Amino acid sequence: QEQLVESGGGLVQAGGSLRLSCVASGRTFSSHTMGWFRQAPGKEREFVAGINWSGDNTYYADSVKGRFTISRDNAKNTVYLQMNSLKFEDTAVYYCAADRAYRGHYAYIGQYDYWGQGTQVTVSS
Repeated sequence: QEQLVESGGGLVQAGGSLRLSCVASGRTFSSHTMGWFRQAPGKEREFVAGINWSGDNTYYADSVKGRFTISRDNAKNTVYLQMNSLKFEDTAVYYCAADRAYRGHYAYIGQYDYWGQGTQVTVSS
């Protein structure tokens, strides 16, 4: 029912910034919990950031807290991930995901119903 399309990935120098966007095609986006995950080569997919349906509650992995900001614009069916002070260790494919239900948590891969195709973020050291 829901298609997520990511954009904004690319190559950036360490210390720089990128903003990722994820646009949803469904008509119930405003009711979805949204999350960002990433997967580096040879590693499992890991949680990065999550945001509730209204955008007034966010949650971050310790590894990105203070550097990344998740936000959403329900009128545009879009969730964003602003990434500042990027490190080489942030290099990964970044995925957005949507959870149709309210759960009060964000960090579990299995809770999400829909996933984007991923966008590559590469940080040069």
